[in-house]
Amino acid sequence: MKHDKALRTAAELVEAGLLPAGRLAAAEAVARKYAIAVTSTVAGLIDRDDPDDPIARQFVPDLAELSVTPEERADPIGDQTHSPLEGIVHRYPDRVLLKAVHVCPVYCRFCFRREMVGPEGLGTLSPEAMDRAIGYIADHPEIWEVILTGGDPLVLSARRLEDMMRRLAAIAHVKVVRFHTRVPVVEPERVDGSLIAALKASGKTTYVALHANHPRELTEAARAAAGRLVDAGIVMLSQSVLLRGVNDDVEVLAALFRGFVEARVKPYYLHHPDLAPGTAHFRVSIAEGQALVKALRGRVSGLCQPTYVLDIPGGYGKAPLAAANVRDEDGACMVTDWRGREHVYPPVGE
Repeated sequence: MKHDKALRTAAELVEAGLLPAGRLAAAEAVARKYAIAVTSTVAGLIDRDDPDDPIARQFVPDLAELSVTPEERADPIGDQTHSPLEGIVHRYPDRVLLKAVHVCPVYCRFCFRREMVGPEGLGTLSPEAMDRAIGYIADHPEIWEVILTGGDPLVLSARRLEDMMRRLAAIAHVKVVRFHTRVPVVEPERVDGSLIAALKASGKTTYVALHANHPRELTEAARAAAGRLVDAGIVMLSQSVLLRGVNDDVEVLAALFRGFVEARVKPYYLHHPDLAPGTAHFRVSIAEGQALVKALRGRVSGLCQPTYVLDIPGGYGKAPLAAANVRDEDGACMVTDWRGREHVYPPVGE
């Protein structure tokens, strides 16, 4: 099957009308540090007449990405702290991340793994590294769920996905396999019969967590792709990031979460933006996020309510940002992690 050819350079973005020629040099400077990829599906969603278009803001490079603030860090959620070997992150007892690939069909300008993904990033796990990762999962009977992330695991061929799933099928204590992806939104034609068969090859319960941040991303083609997955017996969840200038508006969030539910995708997480390098222009405060989530209550059905979470910098895991988990102290936030420990946010120093 022929897949979408993405725009991958600043010059191609200018030629496609997605970037003013006057911003070419700045975008090229950003591209020397962080990967660019915009699929034709995403390019078609961008309003070229709107300088503040929320889709463009997510994918078109901006010079602000080269401004790094003191609290930002290359590994903002502490993947490396909990990585016992290449390709595995084991932060919680009963589940692991399996990072099979560090390539994506599109590159989000706010990505928390932006130092690791892309053509110059960590790449795809070698066969030997994959053997060791699968061996680690097999040797840890407490692992109930394997979460395929990266990168975007659905850029892998159906053959490679099927092989990986069949290897997980042989591990009796693994019961659930979850995929984190943008593919149904940014390259929906990939979601065909062979890919769906590969996702189900383990015989385990398969979940797909779909990342989208603005209701315009839920196109007819994206909804159809989600429908093919759901009709095949795959449960779908959503993940979104709260982003300034993209969805920091209660009506936009309401439309996004209703759109997910209408597409049979259960809203799961609304992430507070991570402290990735060069992403300050996307970040809102925790207080702003809490106010938006509060405003959603009563405005949309309970089906449309995700959990608003912060991945605590340093690798301490996710904390729901309900009022009970956060308190003010001397102008900073004290956030309680899943073990009951408190952390200052933003963190002071490294």
